[in-house]
Amino acid sequence: MKVIPSQRLESLDILRGLDLFLLVFLQPVLMSIGQIWDNPAYHSMLTQFEHETWEGFRLWDLIMPLFLFMTGITIPFSLDRKIGNDSPEVYRHIIRRFLILWIIGMIVQGNLLAFDWHVLRLYSNTLQAIATGYLITSLAYLHFRFKKLIGLGLSLLIIYSIPMSTWGGYEPNYNFAIYLDKMFLQNFMDGVKWQGDEWIFSEHYQYTWIWSSLTFVVTVLMGCLTGKVIKDGKDKDPNGTTIKLIIAAAICIVVSLIWQFQQPIIKKIWTGSMTLFSGGICILLMAVFYYVIDVKQIKMPFRWLKVYGMNSIVAYGLAEVIDFRSLVHSLTFGLEKHFEEYSHLILTIGNYSIVLVILIFLYKRGIFVKI
Repeated sequence: MKVIPSQRLESLDILRGLDLFLLVFLQPVLMSIGQIWDNPAYHSMLTQFEHETWEGFRLWDLIMPLFLFMTGITIPFSLDRKIGNDSPEVYRHIIRRFLILWIIGMIVQGNLLAFDWHVLRLYSNTLQAIATGYLITSLAYLHFRFKKLIGLGLSLLIIYSIPMSTWGGYEPNYNFAIYLDKMFLQNFMDGVKWQGDEWIFSEHYQYTWIWSSLTFVVTVLMGCLTGKVIKDGKDKDPNGTTIKLIIAAAICIVVSLIWQFQQPIIKKIWTGSMTLFSGGICILLMAVFYYVIDVKQIKMPFRWLKVYGMNSIVAYGLAEVIDFRSLVHSLTFGLEKHFEEYSHLILTIGNYSIVLVILIFLYKRGIFVKI
C-alpha cells in the first residue's frame, strides 16, 4: 500500500465522495434522528436509506453497485498503457491489489481480527466483491477489445441466469446462489453462528456471494466500458461522450425493466436485471457528473466531496473498523444526563465527524492512500 498524491478524473472523485458521504455520515445520522423523531413522513423517507427486503430497489441498494462500477471506471486509466505488455509486474500489481482488497474486506466484515475461526467469514463484504470484479475485469481488459468485453458481460449474465431460472427460482431462502454459498462457504459464510455443538444457518441472511460474483464482474465491466468511453472521448468530443453514456444508460434501464418480469430485480442475490438496472443508473450518474464537473467545469459546489472520494479506502475502513463513540462519550458524558434522549444522535454525529476530520487532515496535506 502506497501513500501518494493522485491526479484522477475529478467527476469520478466527486461521485465516489458522494457515495462515501452517504455511507459514512448522512445515513447513520439520518437513522439516529429517526430514533428520536416520530414523524411518519420522515420515517417513510428513511426507507430509502435501508435495503429492500427482497424484490425491488431502493436508493440504498445503489451504494454497493456504485462502488463496484467506479472501480471499473479506473481500469482503462490505469491499464491502457500496459496493454500488450506481458511483463509479470502488470499481473503482480493486479493480483496484489486483489489480495489487499480481499484481506481488508475480511478485516472490515469478516471478523479476521477476532482470531476466532468460529466467527471468521471468508467472503461477505463489498470490498471482496470489488476485488473479484476488479481481478476478472482487469485481466479481461488486458486481452479483449471493447466489443469482446461487451460479449463477456452478456455471456456472464446468461451463465448466471441459467441455473437461477431452472433451479429453485428466486425465493429468498431457496435459490441456486444461496445453495452454492452454503455448500462451499459453509460455516465461513455470514449469517451462521455456532450454537451448542452445531452450526446454525440464519433464515434471515439472504445475501449471496459465490454465484453472484459473475454479476459482480458485470457491474465492474460496465464501469470499465464507461471509463473507456470517457477516456477516449473526453478530449475529442466531450458532449458526444455524454450523449453516448446517456443512451447506454437508457438501454440498460429499459432492458432491465422488461427483464424483471422473468428475472426479478433483487439486490441481495445480484440478479442480472438488478445488475443492468443499477448499472444503468450508475452510467447515468457518471454522465451527469462528468458533464457538469469535467465538461462544464462547475466544480466549486461539489469539491468538498473529494475529501471522501480521494481517500475512499481510508474513509470506509475508519468508519467500519474503528468506533470513535467511546472518545466522543468521554468528552460529552456530562451532557447525556441533560440530553439523554439525544445521546445516541450526539455519539453518532461525533463518531462520523471524527472520521471527517481525519479525512480533511489527509486531504489538506495531499496524502491519498492508494492500493
